[in-house]
Amino acid sequence: MKNLVIVDIGSNSSRMAIYKIDVDGFCTEVRRCKSSSRLSEGMGPEKYLTPTAISRTIDSLKSFKQIYSSIPNPTVITIATAAVRQAKNQKSFLKKVRKKVGLNVRVLSGREEAYYDYLGVINRVKMNDYLVMDIGGASIELVRVRGRKRRDLISIPVGSVNISERFNLKNYVNGADLFNAQRFLKNIFHRVPWLNKASHYQIILLGGAARTLARINRNHQHFYNVDYLNGYHLNQHRILGTYEMLLRKNLSDRKNVNGLEKDRADIILGGLLPLITLLDELDSRRVVFSDGGVREGIINEYINKHYRKY
Repeated sequence: MKNLVIVDIGSNSSRMAIYKIDVDGFCTEVRRCKSSSRLSEGMGPEKYLTPTAISRTIDSLKSFKQIYSSIPNPTVITIATAAVRQAKNQKSFLKKVRKKVGLNVRVLSGREEAYYDYLGVINRVKMNDYLVMDIGGASIELVRVRGRKRRDLISIPVGSVNISERFNLKNYVNGADLFNAQRFLKNIFHRVPWLNKASHYQIILLGGAARTLARINRNHQHFYNVDYLNGYHLNQHRILGTYEMLLRKNLSDRKNVNGLEKDRADIILGGLLPLITLLDELDSRRVVFSDGGVREGIINEYINKHYRKY
């Protein structure tokens, strides 16, 4: 039995998951932890990680280490995504993590992040053609899947945190800021040359904003387990209605919405706006949620390499 630990240094949250893998390569998740370290906060156009954000993240990693150090012989894989990938002080950050926590971090390229998203959902989605969309704190990954094979993928360096900061979407939102944010996103999507090939595709939605959207609606629909998201789906009308409801509230009121974590209330409008924009661009009618993603893609690759072929 092997204990595998995945530590994921994200742009908005740091996460850790512990898995047990038996001799046949069967994998079971035994623990999952999250810390809202908000590493990309305040990066701005200069793309420097701030001392405060770095300190928060290192504290989160130390708390994770206390947990996984208590299990026998853990194999720890640590990855970092958009915030670290984009940071001009990346080397300094990685050196601090290595010195203070003892972790060697693999910084994923944008294409690698999108590819692992694909690996993480391919065995969980029972459809042939779809568009994977992962909305993170500082990037958006898109993967076009046709015939269950990845055809195109891209990582776009904007996400819920930097959209919210740039266009003042954290508290009350005025019409001009919302219009400018949506126009900005439309221009970005128009520059993706293959995106029109995904017209009318269903969207497989990943990321923190996705989980929040699903939980809000599962709460509203009185589901017993609001956190079980895999295969849950929403139509365009329901999504737009949810966004309008959030848009009418200020930050304080959004913190009281069932299913919306208080530490995400300030970035949820910026986090969902790329989805709202893309639904309109592609005329997509349905979004399906998946509990797969980058970490699950990393695990699939690890098992494929060390145990068996899927």
